[in-house]
Amino acid sequence: MGGRGAPSRRRQAGRRLRYLPTGSFPFLLLLLLLCIQLGGGQKKKENLLAEKVEQLMEWSSRRSIFRMNGDKFRKFIKAPPRNYSMIVMFTALQPQRQCSVCRQANEEYQILANSWRYSSAFCNKLFFSMVDYDEGTDVFQQLNMNSAPTFMHFPPKGRPKRADTFDLQRIGFAAEQLAKWIADRTDIHIRVFRPPNYSGTIALALLVSLVGGLLYLRRNNLEFIYNKTGWAMVSLSYIHGSSQAQFVAESHIILVLNAAITMGMVLLNEAATSKGDVGKRRIICLVGLGLVVFFFSFLLSIFRSKYHGYPYSDLDFE
Repeated sequence: MGGRGAPSRRRQAGRRLRYLPTGSFPFLLLLLLLCIQLGGGQKKKENLLAEKVEQLMEWSSRRSIFRMNGDKFRKFIKAPPRNYSMIVMFTALQPQRQCSVCRQANEEYQILANSWRYSSAFCNKLFFSMVDYDEGTDVFQQLNMNSAPTFMHFPPKGRPKRADTFDLQRIGFAAEQLAKWIADRTDIHIRVFRPPNYSGTIALALLVSLVGGLLYLRRNNLEFIYNKTGWAMVSLSYIHGSSQAQFVAESHIILVLNAAITMGMVLLNEAATSKGDVGKRRIICLVGLGLVVFFFSFLLSIFRSKYHGYPYSDLDFE
C-alpha cells in the first residue's frame, strides 16, 4: 500500500504543476525580489533616521542650540525621514548687520532652549537650531525670507503651515510666549527657567555701603542730621511759605518733582506692557513705584506747607 501510494502522489503533483500558467514562475520571482527590495529600503530608512537622531542628540549634549548651514538644513530638516520637530530661529547676529532685535531675541531663545535641555522631560522629539543669514544665505533664499529674526516650526511630517511661523510682531519674543507657541504646535510643554538677576540687589548693596561708609567716616560729627534749623533754612530758602507768592527756584523744584513723577509712571507702564525679562520688569516696576510714591508725597508736602490746613498726604515729610 505504501509503495503504490507514493508514485500516485507524485503523479498528482506533476499534474498540478502542468496546470500552472506558463508565465507564473517569472512573476513569482519578480514578486519575491520586490518584497526583498522593499524590506531593504525600509531598513535603510530606519538606519538613516537613527543616524540623524543620534547626531542631533550628540549636538544637543554639547549645546542647546546648534547652528546650521545650507547642507545641514537640507539634510536634517528638509529631507525625510524625520520623526522629530525642529524649532529654527532665522537670524542675523553678525555685528555688521546691526540687528539689535536679533540679539535680544537670541537671548530669549537661549533661555528657552536651555530650559528644555535641562528639564526632566527632555527627549529626542524636539530640537532647537539656528540659521544665521551669513552662514545660510541659500536657506533664506529657498524660503523667500527677507526679515530676521523669524521663528519657524518644522513638523515631523509634511510641510510647515502658516501657524508654524511664530507671530513675533504681535506676541513678542519672550521665552514664555515661545514656549506657549511650541506647546500649541507640538504638545510638548516647556517650563521656562530664567537665570537669577542680581543687578538690582548689587546696586542696592552698593548704595547702602556708600551711605554707610560716609556715615562711618563722619561718625564723630553727625549733628547735621539732627539739626532741624538747618533743614528748615534749606526749605525756607527755596520754598515760599505763602500761597500768594513763589520763588524762581521753587518753580524749578516743582518742575523736577513733576518730571520724576512722570518718569515713575512711564516706568510702571513699561513694566506692565513690555515682553522682556521678568526680573528686569520687576525691578523697573519697583523703581517706578518708588519714584511716584516718594516724589508725589514730597509734592503734597510742599503743597501743605503753602496751603495751611490741607488735610491730605502720602508720606509725611514734615
